[in-house]
Amino acid sequence: MNAIDKKIAELGLDLPEAAAPVANYVPFVKSGNLVFVSGQISKIGDNAIGGRLGEDLSIERGQEAAKLSALNLLAQIKAACDGDLTRVKRIVKLGGFVQALPTATAADIPKVINGCSDIMVAVFGDKGRHARFAVSAPSLPLDVAVEIDAIVEIE
Repeated sequence: MNAIDKKIAELGLDLPEAAAPVANYVPFVKSGNLVFVSGQISKIGDNAIGGRLGEDLSIERGQEAAKLSALNLLAQIKAACDGDLTRVKRIVKLGGFVQALPTATAADIPKVINGCSDIMVAVFGDKGRHARFAVSAPSLPLDVAVEIDAIVEIE
């Protein structure tokens, strides 16, 4: 078990299998030392978190949804690294979408995506600090609460 796998275990996280795409795309693309990970939703197996911020989704529940997306991102990154997350040089950028009503407070959208950002920093330390955007969307695939994509630099 390498240092990153140990850290994941210490944090009590359980990475799922990298999810297969549900439409006409690939889960990630490598270009040079960059990995572009397709949007990962807040669903692992039968465990899905849906809802809309400003309607039936609290900030705290949204953060839990973002954590599910983070676990899915980590699974895809691990697959891109041939199973070795120590190859991650930097989480470069995350792009977060939160399903929300137009009346949802704009300041709450980034708070939801912090659920993912916090995991990346906890797992990778300073290598996990990243640029980011966090926006609302009126709907997301499979009616999930959160979808997040990533750009990752690897060795």
